[in-house]
Amino acid sequence: MLDALSCLERFVAAVRPHADLAVQRISFGDPAYVCVRNRFSNTLMETVTCSQDGGFITSWGYRLGSADNIEDAAARLAFLLAALPTRN
Repeated sequence: MLDALSCLERFVAAVRPHADLAVQRISFGDPAYVCVRNRFSNTLMETVTCSQDGGFITSWGYRLGSADNIEDAAARLAFLLAALPTRN
């Protein structure tokens, strides 16, 4: 079993380089989640949790990826939120 909080912390770190994304909120409740939004939109936002098997799941059930490849999961979220590619 994975530590969901640790996985979400690493997910947040992978989201931050995406220029158009902002981490809106992090909750350590049950379930723990992170809310990410497009900086240029009030409506493009998503809540992401980490499942017991290490999968990053959106609030509407889309599996972004797994804890094995957090960067790809963050990139999928950026695509869903219409964000520009990562900055160098």
